[in-house]
Amino acid sequence: MNPDTPVITGVGAVSPFGVGRAAYFRGLKAALPATGPITRFDSSSLKSRVVAEARDFDPADHVHPDELKRVPRVVPMAIAAAREAFAEAGVDLAGLSLESRRKTAVIVGTGAGGIDFAEAQYAHFFGGEYKKATPYAVSSSFVGMLSSEISIALGLRGASHVLSTGCTSSTDAIGYAARLVRSGAVERVLTGGAEACITPGILAGFDRMKVTSTAFNAEPLRASRPFDRDRDGFVLGEGAWMFVLESYRSAREAGRRIYAAVGGYGSTCEAYHRVKVEPSGEEAARALQEALADGGTACEEVDYVNLHGTATEMNDVVETLALKRLFGARAPRVATSATKSLIGHPQGASGAAGVAAILYAMETGEIPPTANLENPDPRCDLDYTPRHAARREVRIALANCLAFGSKNSALLLRRTDVA
Repeated sequence: MNPDTPVITGVGAVSPFGVGRAAYFRGLKAALPATGPITRFDSSSLKSRVVAEARDFDPADHVHPDELKRVPRVVPMAIAAAREAFAEAGVDLAGLSLESRRKTAVIVGTGAGGIDFAEAQYAHFFGGEYKKATPYAVSSSFVGMLSSEISIALGLRGASHVLSTGCTSSTDAIGYAARLVRSGAVERVLTGGAEACITPGILAGFDRMKVTSTAFNAEPLRASRPFDRDRDGFVLGEGAWMFVLESYRSAREAGRRIYAAVGGYGSTCEAYHRVKVEPSGEEAARALQEALADGGTACEEVDYVNLHGTATEMNDVVETLALKRLFGARAPRVATSATKSLIGHPQGASGAAGVAAILYAMETGEIPPTANLENPDPRCDLDYTPRHAARREVRIALANCLAFGSKNSALLLRRTDVA
Protein backbone atom coordinates (compact mmCIF):
# COMPACT_ATOMS: atom_id res chain seq x y z
CA MET A 1 0.00 0.00 0.00
CA ASN A 2 1.39 3.41 -1.01
CA PRO A 3 2.06 5.43 2.19
CA ASP A 4 0.19 8.44 0.73
CA THR A 5 -2.96 6.45 -0.10
CA PRO A 6 -6.02 7.99 1.61
CA VAL A 7 -7.71 5.62 4.04
CA ILE A 8 -10.90 5.77 6.11
CA THR A 9 -10.22 5.63 9.84
CA GLY A 10 -13.51 6.88 11.25
CA VAL A 11 -17.19 6.52 10.28
CA GLY A 12 -20.23 8.38 11.61
CA ALA A 13 -23.85 8.15 10.55
CA VAL A 14 -27.36 9.46 11.08
CA SER A 15 -29.77 7.47 8.95
CA PRO A 16 -33.38 6.30 8.73
CA PHE A 17 -32.14 3.24 10.67
CA GLY A 18 -31.13 5.37 13.67
CA VAL A 19 -28.28 7.45 15.04
CA GLY A 20 -24.76 6.08 14.72
CA ARG A 21 -22.67 3.83 12.49
CA ALA A 22 -23.73 0.75 14.47
CA ALA A 23 -27.41 1.53 13.87
CA TYR A 24 -26.76 1.90 10.15
CA PHE A 25 -24.90 -1.40 9.99
CA ARG A 26 -27.64 -3.13 12.00
CA GLY A 27 -30.23 -1.79 9.60
CA LEU A 28 -28.31 -3.07 6.59
CA LYS A 29 -28.05 -6.48 8.23
CA ALA A 30 -31.77 -6.61 9.08
CA ALA A 31 -32.54 -5.56 5.49
CA LEU A 32 -35.98 -4.19 6.40
CA PRO A 33 -36.79 -0.95 4.55
CA ALA A 34 -36.91 2.15 6.75
CA THR A 35 -39.55 3.77 4.54
CA GLY A 36 -42.81 5.02 6.00
CA PRO A 37 -45.45 7.76 5.92
CA ILE A 38 -44.48 11.41 6.27
CA THR A 39 -44.75 12.46 9.92
CA ARG A 40 -43.29 15.97 10.10
CA PHE A 41 -45.97 17.86 8.14
CA ASP A 42 -49.38 17.40 6.53
CA SER A 43 -48.83 15.52 3.28
CA SER A 44 -52.46 15.09 2.27
CA SER A 45 -52.09 17.39 -0.75
CA LEU A 46 -49.11 15.45 -2.12
CA LYS A 47 -49.25 12.54 -4.55
CA SER A 48 -46.16 10.92 -3.04
CA ARG A 49 -46.55 10.42 0.71
CA VAL A 50 -43.84 7.84 1.52
CA VAL A 51 -40.38 8.90 2.71
CA ALA A 52 -37.45 7.57 4.72
CA GLU A 53 -37.18 9.91 7.70
CA ALA A 54 -34.49 9.74 10.36
CA ARG A 55 -37.22 9.42 12.97
CA ASP A 56 -34.93 8.64 15.92
CA PHE A 57 -32.87 11.78 15.38
CA ASP A 58 -33.42 14.73 17.74
CA PRO A 59 -31.49 17.86 16.67
CA ALA A 60 -31.56 19.12 20.29
CA ASP A 61 -29.21 16.27 21.25
CA HIS A 62 -26.48 17.70 19.05
CA VAL A 63 -26.95 21.47 18.86
CA HIS A 64 -27.45 23.97 21.70
CA PRO A 65 -31.17 24.78 22.11
CA ASP A 66 -30.49 28.46 21.36
CA GLU A 67 -29.14 27.45 17.95
CA LEU A 68 -32.10 25.36 16.84
CA LYS A 69 -33.96 28.42 15.52
CA ARG A 70 -30.89 29.51 13.54
CA VAL A 71 -29.86 26.38 11.64
CA PRO A 72 -31.52 23.90 9.26
CA ARG A 73 -32.01 20.25 10.18
CA VAL A 74 -29.05 19.16 8.05
CA VAL A 75 -26.56 20.94 10.35
CA PRO A 76 -27.09 18.94 13.57
CA MET A 77 -27.29 15.77 11.47
CA ALA A 78 -23.91 16.48 9.91
CA ILE A 79 -22.34 17.52 13.22
CA ALA A 80 -23.57 14.35 14.94
CA ALA A 81 -22.09 12.14 12.20
CA ALA A 82 -18.87 14.18 12.17
CA ARG A 83 -18.33 13.89 15.93
CA GLU A 84 -18.84 10.14 15.77
CA ALA A 85 -16.42 9.80 12.86
CA PHE A 86 -13.67 11.64 14.75
CA ALA A 87 -14.36 9.65 17.92
CA GLU A 88 -14.14 6.38 15.97
CA ALA A 89 -10.86 7.52 14.46
CA GLY A 90 -9.48 8.22 17.93
CA VAL A 91 -9.03 11.92 17.20
CA ASP A 92 -9.44 14.02 20.36
CA LEU A 93 -10.87 17.22 18.92
CA ALA A 94 -10.49 19.12 22.20
CA GLY A 95 -6.84 18.17 22.40
CA LEU A 96 -5.82 19.11 18.84
CA SER A 97 -3.04 21.66 18.56
CA LEU A 98 -3.59 24.85 16.58
CA GLU A 99 -1.31 23.51 13.84
CA SER A 100 -3.32 20.28 13.62
CA ARG A 101 -6.62 22.20 13.51
CA ARG A 102 -5.25 24.21 10.61
CA LYS A 103 -4.39 21.01 8.77
CA THR A 104 -7.77 19.36 9.27
CA ALA A 105 -10.08 20.11 6.35
CA VAL A 106 -13.83 19.72 5.95
CA ILE A 107 -14.93 18.74 2.43
CA VAL A 108 -18.57 17.63 2.37
CA GLY A 109 -21.40 17.26 -0.11
CA THR A 110 -25.07 18.20 -0.02
CA GLY A 111 -27.66 18.81 -2.67
CA ALA A 112 -30.23 20.99 -0.94
CA GLY A 113 -28.37 22.20 2.17
CA GLY A 114 -30.71 24.30 4.28
CA ILE A 115 -33.73 24.07 1.98
CA ASP A 116 -36.09 23.30 4.89
CA PHE A 117 -34.92 26.46 6.65
CA ALA A 118 -35.36 28.50 3.47
CA GLU A 119 -38.90 27.24 2.91
CA ALA A 120 -39.91 28.12 6.48
CA GLN A 121 -38.33 31.57 6.37
CA TYR A 122 -39.73 32.49 2.97
CA ALA A 123 -43.18 31.53 4.25
CA HIS A 124 -42.71 34.37 6.75
CA PHE A 125 -41.35 36.78 4.13
CA PHE A 126 -44.07 36.20 1.57
CA GLY A 127 -46.86 35.49 4.03
CA GLY A 128 -46.92 38.99 5.45
CA GLU A 129 -45.05 38.07 8.65
CA TYR A 130 -41.72 39.68 7.79
CA LYS A 131 -40.70 40.27 11.40
CA LYS A 132 -41.02 36.58 12.26
CA ALA A 133 -38.14 35.75 9.92
CA THR A 134 -34.77 35.22 11.60
CA PRO A 135 -31.77 37.42 10.72
CA TYR A 136 -30.09 34.14 9.74
CA ALA A 137 -32.69 33.40 7.03
CA VAL A 138 -30.21 33.95 4.21
CA SER A 139 -26.92 32.71 5.66
CA SER A 140 -28.36 29.50 7.13
CA SER A 141 -30.19 28.62 3.91
CA PHE A 142 -27.10 28.65 1.71
CA VAL A 143 -25.75 25.25 0.66
CA GLY A 144 -22.22 26.42 1.41
CA MET A 145 -22.94 27.02 5.08
CA LEU A 146 -22.86 23.29 5.90
CA SER A 147 -19.09 22.89 6.05
CA SER A 148 -18.76 26.20 7.91
CA GLU A 149 -21.18 25.05 10.60
CA ILE A 150 -19.20 21.82 11.01
CA SER A 151 -15.88 23.67 11.14
CA ILE A 152 -17.19 26.15 13.70
CA ALA A 153 -18.78 23.47 15.89
CA LEU A 154 -15.63 21.32 15.91
CA GLY A 155 -13.04 24.11 15.89
CA LEU A 156 -11.41 23.03 12.62
CA ARG A 157 -9.46 25.68 10.71
CA GLY A 158 -8.42 23.95 7.50
CA ALA A 159 -10.18 24.28 4.16
CA SER A 160 -13.95 24.23 4.62
CA HIS A 161 -15.78 23.50 1.37
CA VAL A 162 -19.12 22.19 0.18
CA LEU A 163 -19.61 20.43 -3.14
CA SER A 164 -23.17 20.61 -4.42
CA THR A 165 -23.48 18.66 -7.65
CA GLY A 166 -26.88 17.10 -7.07
CA CYS A 167 -26.99 13.41 -6.25
CA THR A 168 -23.25 13.03 -6.88
CA SER A 169 -22.39 15.69 -4.26
CA SER A 170 -20.94 13.45 -1.55
CA THR A 171 -19.27 11.14 -4.08
CA ASP A 172 -17.49 14.16 -5.50
CA ALA A 173 -16.66 15.49 -2.02
CA ILE A 174 -15.04 12.19 -1.01
CA GLY A 175 -13.15 12.07 -4.30
CA TYR A 176 -11.77 15.59 -3.82
CA ALA A 177 -10.98 14.89 -0.17
CA ALA A 178 -9.03 11.78 -1.13
CA ARG A 179 -6.96 13.77 -3.60
CA LEU A 180 -6.29 16.41 -0.96
CA VAL A 181 -4.98 13.75 1.43
CA ARG A 182 -2.91 12.16 -1.34
CA SER A 183 -1.30 15.53 -2.08
CA GLY A 184 0.06 15.76 1.47
CA ALA A 185 -1.42 19.24 1.97
CA VAL A 186 -3.46 18.19 5.02
CA GLU A 187 -3.18 15.86 8.00
CA ARG A 188 -6.74 14.64 7.67
CA VAL A 189 -10.08 15.48 6.09
CA LEU A 190 -13.62 15.11 7.37
CA THR A 191 -15.67 14.21 4.32
CA GLY A 192 -18.99 12.65 3.37
CA GLY A 193 -22.47 13.98 2.82
CA ALA A 194 -25.62 15.15 4.55
CA GLU A 195 -29.13 15.83 3.34
CA ALA A 196 -32.39 16.80 5.05
CA CYS A 197 -34.71 17.85 2.24
CA ILE A 198 -37.95 16.10 3.15
CA THR A 199 -40.01 19.27 2.84
CA PRO A 200 -43.39 20.20 1.34
CA GLY A 201 -41.77 22.27 -1.40
CA ILE A 202 -39.26 19.65 -2.48
CA LEU A 203 -41.84 16.86 -2.50
CA ALA A 204 -44.30 19.02 -4.41
CA GLY A 205 -41.59 19.73 -6.98
CA PHE A 206 -40.79 16.05 -7.36
CA ASP A 207 -44.54 15.37 -7.65
CA ARG A 208 -44.61 17.72 -10.63
CA MET A 209 -41.61 15.94 -12.18
CA LYS A 210 -43.30 12.56 -11.64
CA VAL A 211 -40.12 10.98 -10.27
CA THR A 212 -41.28 9.89 -6.79
CA SER A 213 -43.27 6.79 -5.93
CA THR A 214 -47.02 7.27 -5.66
CA ALA A 215 -48.37 3.73 -6.04
CA PHE A 216 -47.41 2.45 -2.60
CA ASN A 217 -48.67 5.14 -0.21
CA ALA A 218 -50.70 2.47 1.57
CA GLU A 219 -47.76 0.03 1.62
CA PRO A 220 -44.74 2.20 2.43
CA LEU A 221 -42.35 -0.69 3.08
CA ARG A 222 -42.80 -1.76 -0.56
CA ALA A 223 -42.42 1.68 -2.12
CA SER A 224 -38.68 1.77 -2.89
CA ARG A 225 -38.07 -0.97 -5.46
CA PRO A 226 -35.06 -0.39 -7.73
CA PHE A 227 -34.84 -2.55 -10.87
CA ASP A 228 -38.28 -4.02 -10.25
CA ARG A 229 -40.84 -4.09 -13.06
CA ASP A 230 -43.39 -2.37 -10.80
CA ARG A 231 -41.14 0.52 -9.68
CA ASP A 232 -42.71 3.93 -10.08
CA GLY A 233 -40.12 6.36 -8.72
CA PHE A 234 -37.85 6.96 -5.78
CA VAL A 235 -38.64 7.43 -2.11
CA LEU A 236 -37.08 10.60 -0.72
CA GLY A 237 -34.72 9.97 2.22
CA GLU A 238 -32.42 11.89 4.54
CA GLY A 239 -29.33 11.38 6.67
CA ALA A 240 -25.65 12.11 7.16
CA TRP A 241 -22.66 9.82 6.61
CA MET A 242 -19.23 11.19 7.51
CA PHE A 243 -15.70 9.77 7.27
CA VAL A 244 -12.25 10.72 8.54
CA LEU A 245 -9.65 10.36 5.79
CA GLU A 246 -5.91 10.40 6.36
CA SER A 247 -2.87 8.86 4.71
CA TYR A 248 -2.06 5.20 5.15
CA ARG A 249 1.26 6.24 6.69
CA SER A 250 -0.42 8.49 9.26
CA ALA A 251 -3.00 5.87 10.18
CA ARG A 252 -0.38 3.16 10.66
CA GLU A 253 1.85 5.42 12.75
CA ALA A 254 -1.08 6.34 15.01
CA GLY A 255 -2.23 2.71 15.28
CA ARG A 256 -5.69 3.53 14.01
CA ARG A 257 -8.23 1.06 12.71
CA ILE A 258 -8.46 1.26 8.92
CA TYR A 259 -11.81 0.53 7.29
CA ALA A 260 -10.66 0.77 3.67
CA ALA A 261 -8.61 2.80 1.24
CA VAL A 262 -10.22 5.27 -1.15
CA GLY A 263 -8.32 4.04 -4.16
CA GLY A 264 -9.80 6.00 -7.06
CA TYR A 265 -12.31 8.58 -8.24
CA GLY A 266 -13.91 9.31 -11.60
CA SER A 267 -16.39 11.89 -12.82
CA THR A 268 -17.95 12.66 -16.22
CA CYS A 269 -20.74 14.70 -17.75
CA GLU A 270 -22.99 13.51 -20.55
CA ALA A 271 -23.76 17.11 -21.62
CA TYR A 272 -27.20 15.75 -22.51
CA HIS A 273 -30.13 17.11 -20.44
CA ARG A 274 -30.87 18.86 -17.17
CA VAL A 275 -32.86 15.92 -15.74
CA LYS A 276 -32.89 13.03 -18.23
CA VAL A 277 -30.14 10.41 -18.42
CA GLU A 278 -28.38 9.78 -21.74
CA PRO A 279 -29.75 6.42 -22.93
CA SER A 280 -26.52 4.63 -23.87
CA GLY A 281 -24.83 4.77 -20.44
CA GLU A 282 -21.52 5.55 -22.15
CA GLU A 283 -20.43 8.40 -19.88
CA ALA A 284 -21.72 6.67 -16.75
CA ALA A 285 -19.49 3.73 -17.65
CA ARG A 286 -16.57 6.07 -18.30
CA ALA A 287 -16.84 7.54 -14.77
CA LEU A 288 -16.50 4.00 -13.39
CA GLN A 289 -13.58 3.35 -15.73
CA GLU A 290 -11.89 6.56 -14.56
CA ALA A 291 -12.22 5.47 -10.92
CA LEU A 292 -10.61 2.13 -11.75
CA ALA A 293 -7.81 3.77 -13.74
CA ASP A 294 -7.18 6.28 -10.94
CA GLY A 295 -6.75 3.34 -8.59
CA GLY A 296 -4.67 1.23 -10.98
CA THR A 297 -7.30 -1.51 -10.83
CA ALA A 298 -8.70 -3.78 -13.53
CA CYS A 299 -12.45 -4.25 -13.77
CA GLU A 300 -11.88 -8.02 -13.34
CA GLU A 301 -10.78 -7.34 -9.76
CA VAL A 302 -14.06 -5.73 -8.64
CA ASP A 303 -16.11 -7.84 -6.22
CA TYR A 304 -19.09 -5.55 -5.66
CA VAL A 305 -20.77 -2.41 -6.99
CA ASN A 306 -23.02 -0.29 -4.78
CA LEU A 307 -25.51 1.13 -7.25
CA HIS A 308 -27.26 4.46 -7.55
CA GLY A 309 -30.48 2.46 -8.03
CA THR A 310 -33.13 5.16 -7.66
CA ALA A 311 -36.11 3.08 -8.87
CA THR A 312 -36.88 5.58 -11.61
CA GLU A 313 -37.52 3.82 -14.88
CA MET A 314 -34.71 5.03 -17.14
CA ASN A 315 -32.06 5.54 -14.44
CA ASP A 316 -32.16 1.85 -13.54
CA VAL A 317 -32.02 0.78 -17.19
CA VAL A 318 -29.15 3.12 -18.05
CA GLU A 319 -27.16 2.15 -14.97
CA THR A 320 -27.55 -1.48 -16.01
CA LEU A 321 -26.26 -0.62 -19.49
CA ALA A 322 -23.30 1.22 -17.96
CA LEU A 323 -22.29 -1.86 -15.98
CA LYS A 324 -22.55 -4.00 -19.10
CA ARG A 325 -20.27 -1.56 -20.92
CA LEU A 326 -17.79 -1.70 -18.04
CA PHE A 327 -17.71 -5.41 -17.30
CA GLY A 328 -18.70 -6.90 -20.66
CA ALA A 329 -19.52 -10.60 -20.52
CA ARG A 330 -18.66 -10.66 -16.79
CA ALA A 331 -21.41 -8.18 -15.89
CA PRO A 332 -24.07 -10.77 -14.86
CA ARG A 333 -21.61 -12.34 -12.40
CA VAL A 334 -20.66 -9.15 -10.57
CA ALA A 335 -22.52 -8.67 -7.27
CA THR A 336 -24.39 -5.38 -7.02
CA SER A 337 -27.13 -3.90 -4.84
CA ALA A 338 -29.13 -0.72 -4.32
CA THR A 339 -29.04 0.66 -0.77
CA LYS A 340 -31.86 3.10 -1.63
CA SER A 341 -34.28 0.18 -1.51
CA LEU A 342 -33.73 0.24 2.27
CA ILE A 343 -33.11 3.91 3.15
CA GLY A 344 -34.74 5.80 0.31
CA HIS A 345 -32.91 8.39 -1.76
CA PRO A 346 -30.90 10.85 0.38
CA GLN A 347 -30.08 12.95 -2.69
CA GLY A 348 -26.64 14.59 -2.27
CA ALA A 349 -25.69 12.19 0.52
CA SER A 350 -26.30 9.12 -1.68
CA GLY A 351 -22.66 8.41 -2.41
CA ALA A 352 -21.65 8.63 1.24
CA ALA A 353 -24.45 6.24 2.21
CA GLY A 354 -23.18 3.86 -0.48
CA VAL A 355 -19.60 4.09 0.76
CA ALA A 356 -20.75 3.22 4.29
CA ALA A 357 -22.67 0.23 2.87
CA ILE A 358 -19.49 -0.93 1.13
CA LEU A 359 -17.58 -0.68 4.42
CA TYR A 360 -20.29 -2.85 5.99
CA ALA A 361 -19.91 -5.43 3.22
CA MET A 362 -16.12 -5.45 3.56
CA GLU A 363 -16.34 -5.86 7.33
CA THR A 364 -19.01 -8.56 7.45
CA GLY A 365 -18.61 -10.41 4.16
CA GLU A 366 -22.31 -9.80 3.55
CA ILE A 367 -23.74 -7.77 0.70
CA PRO A 368 -26.92 -5.95 1.72
CA PRO A 369 -29.79 -6.77 -0.62
CA THR A 370 -31.92 -4.81 -3.02
CA ALA A 371 -35.22 -4.98 -1.16
CA ASN A 372 -38.55 -5.31 -2.94
CA LEU A 373 -36.98 -6.73 -6.10
CA GLU A 374 -39.79 -9.21 -6.69
CA ASN A 375 -40.46 -8.95 -10.43
CA PRO A 376 -37.27 -7.90 -12.26
CA ASP A 377 -37.59 -5.58 -15.23
CA PRO A 378 -36.42 -7.67 -18.23
CA ARG A 379 -34.16 -4.75 -19.20
CA CYS A 380 -32.50 -4.94 -15.77
CA ASP A 381 -30.94 -8.40 -15.87
CA LEU A 382 -27.86 -8.30 -13.62
CA ASP A 383 -27.22 -9.68 -10.12
CA TYR A 384 -28.72 -7.01 -7.88
CA THR A 385 -28.73 -9.25 -4.77
CA PRO A 386 -32.53 -9.43 -4.76
CA ARG A 387 -34.44 -9.39 -1.45
CA HIS A 388 -31.90 -11.29 0.63
CA ALA A 389 -28.30 -10.57 1.63
CA ALA A 390 -25.53 -12.57 -0.03
CA ARG A 391 -22.38 -13.94 1.55
CA ARG A 392 -19.45 -12.71 -0.50
CA GLU A 393 -15.93 -11.60 0.28
CA VAL A 394 -15.61 -7.96 -0.77
CA ARG A 395 -12.04 -6.82 -1.27
CA ILE A 396 -12.50 -4.20 -4.00
CA ALA A 397 -15.73 -2.30 -4.65
CA LEU A 398 -17.16 0.59 -6.63
CA ALA A 399 -19.70 3.15 -5.45
CA ASN A 400 -21.70 4.59 -8.36
CA CYS A 401 -23.78 7.77 -8.53
CA LEU A 402 -25.77 9.63 -11.19
CA ALA A 403 -27.18 13.14 -10.92
CA PHE A 404 -29.41 15.69 -12.59
CA GLY A 405 -27.46 17.80 -15.05
CA SER A 406 -25.96 14.75 -16.80
CA LYS A 407 -23.41 14.10 -14.04
CA ASN A 408 -21.83 10.74 -13.20
CA SER A 409 -19.33 10.02 -10.43
CA ALA A 410 -17.76 6.90 -8.95
CA LEU A 411 -15.40 5.88 -6.17
CA LEU A 412 -13.13 2.86 -5.85
CA LEU A 413 -12.63 1.36 -2.38
CA ARG A 414 -10.25 -1.45 -1.47
CA ARG A 415 -9.29 -3.31 1.66
CA THR A 416 -5.76 -2.41 2.66
CA ASP A 417 -4.74 -6.07 2.83
CA VAL A 418 -5.31 -6.31 -0.93
CA ALA A 419 -2.23 -5.55 -3.04
